[in-house]
Amino acid sequence: MTLVAIIFATLLAGIGSVWLAALLGFGLLARYTQHMLSLAAGALLATAFMHLLPEAFNSHADARDLFIVLLVGLVFFFLLDKAELYHHGHEHGHAHDHGHGHHHAPQGTAGGWAVLTGDSVHAFGDGILIASAFMADMRLGVVAALAVLAHEVPHHMGDLVVLRQSSRTQRAALVKVSLAGTITVLGGLTGYWLVAYLQDYLPYFLVVASSSFVYVALADLIPQLQKRLSARETAAQIGWLGLGIALVTAVSALSHGHG
Repeated sequence: MTLVAIIFATLLAGIGSVWLAALLGFGLLARYTQHMLSLAAGALLATAFMHLLPEAFNSHADARDLFIVLLVGLVFFFLLDKAELYHHGHEHGHAHDHGHGHHHAPQGTAGGWAVLTGDSVHAFGDGILIASAFMADMRLGVVAALAVLAHEVPHHMGDLVVLRQSSRTQRAALVKVSLAGTITVLGGLTGYWLVAYLQDYLPYFLVVASSSFVYVALADLIPQLQKRLSARETAAQIGWLGLGIALVTAVSALSHGHG
């Protein structure tokens, strides 16, 4: 019974949050792409700094080791970014070589793989958290699953913004993020069998996920927002950035309150 509940709850949290984010986000993307970029940047940064990293550093893991993992993660996603740019330039350079010296990937392309990697790691960790809660108490498991569902929606909206720019269609972006969301089930199954052992490694999973979200926000999303705008447009940009931070912070606070 507990295993069935874990599978159902991880499916709901992992994939349900993606589809809910798509329902809320894709309807706005056509007209408000810049606002969604701001919301995405705020949500990803808040997810990393207000939820994942505090969870990791509140554990018994050594702080120096966690900072090393964070640094290595940032460097890794930088190298992944470079590899993606090189791959894009190598494939399309000859086709578009009309005397131009440089070939750049479309905005958002480089951040796609980092987002999917971070999502997968984060989803795996979420699955372990949900399984751990269910193993402790069925009601606590339900609360944890609902908290993860609510928490994932705002930053999945950000993920979909990034993936939409590097995918041919909205459906392709949705499929990619949904596949990453299915890793939640894998984390739940793994947690069910090995929860006591993997609890020691959970802080490191959280830090790796944090490094991906921080890198994408600072290296991919925010540079796209750094353009000369009117005072009104700048205020709107800051407002949407703040809204992304506020949404994740509020959900994180609620989930801690129930924890």
